[in-house]
This record gives sequence, structure tokens and C-alpha cells, in this order.
Amino acid sequence: MREIVLDTETTGLDPRAGHRIIEIGCVELMNHMPSGRHFHHYIDPERDIPAEAVAVHGITADKLKGKPVFAQIAGEFVDFIADATLVIHNAEFDVGFLNAELGNLGFPPISRGRVVDTMTMTRRKLPGQAASLDALCQRFGIDNSKRTFHGALLDAELLAEVYLELIGGRQASIDLVAGPVAAEQRAQRRHRQARPHAPGADELALHDTLMSKIRNPIWKVAD
Repeated sequence: MREIVLDTETTGLDPRAGHRIIEIGCVELMNHMPSGRHFHHYIDPERDIPAEAVAVHGITADKLKGKPVFAQIAGEFVDFIADATLVIHNAEFDVGFLNAELGNLGFPPISRGRVVDTMTMTRRKLPGQAASLDALCQRFGIDNSKRTFHGALLDAELLAEVYLELIGGRQASIDLVAGPVAAEQRAQRRHRQARPHAPGADELALHDTLMSKIRNPIWKVAD
């Protein structure tokens, strides 16, 4: 099962008002485990960034000078997400922006049916509890100390951990790293010789004594 945990940062709240995506961060999960692959780009929105938006994510227009415009990374983004399920916190916001950007370039829209909204999931599983990403990190003991501003890739990485907790939590016995790294770790594990479990003569004698006390055992009934 392939899933993509996704987050965006934007110049504002509404793509219909001309606001644009300025950062996309994606983290790949395979069978609910991080694969180590990610997609990340800062994007030139070809417009100004209001101060109230900068206060949220800390991304200024100067920082985006020389970055690609959305049209230059759209194909790479579409190829990366492919047909995977998308895991997004407050999905209506991000999908609205993504579909506006993709639609401007003639790409098909992202279907709501392929999206898992972790905010909706939180409200269903934890009714009455705070559903922000920071609140969920605190609830599940996830270190979000680096989150001084919103950032698409960092938020996607944190959301991937939150999502794993929401669907049942991590188990210590499961390898949390998939792919070549996990294979190498398994190869380095110390080999243990098989322990003998054959019964001794005394045990066999006790077993025969017990079996002789059973009346008409089915294993002695002729076919």
C-alpha cells in the first residue's frame, strides 16, 4: 500500500482570490511505514506574499527568488504522487489549492475520494479534542520543537507520525524503516543456532503411560 503524506504553504487562504502555492512537501509511506522517499519544492508564486501569511510560515518573496514556478514542477509532482492515497491535514484547503494550480495547467483534478483527511479522522476518533497538528504531536509525544513556523516538508513528516498513531500506533517489534535499509539491518542481526526440542527417554515413557490410560483413542480405530 502506497500513501503520500502531503502539506502545502500558500500566499493566502483562497485560490479563487489569486493566492498561490509557495511550498509543497510530501513523504512516502509504504504499508504505513516511511520509505525514506520524499518530494519537496519551494515555488515562486509570481505575486506578492502578504505579511499575515509570512507570519505563519516565515517564507518571504525574497526567499523564493529564483525558485521554479508551479508549471516547472507540476509534472514531477504528479508523477511522484501517481495514484497513491493522499494523507492531508485539513485536506479541503490543500486539495483546493492543488486543484487550482493543476487545473490552470490542464492536469486532471485530485479526487476527494483518494484523500484521507487526518483532521476529520481526529474529530471522529477523538471527539472534543483539539485537532491541530501541534495538539496531536503533544498528545502522541511527537517532538515538534523544530516547528517554529509552518513548513510543508516538516509538517508532512510530523503528520506522517501522527497518522501512524491515529491508525493504531507503532509497534516496537515492527521495522519502522522499509526498503534497502531494513534489509541491511536484518542481514546484520546475529544468527542464533536452533535450540533442541526433542523429548528425552523419560518424557517419552511418561507420554506412553498417559496415552495407555485413554479409552478407545481415535488414532487406534481402524479405517
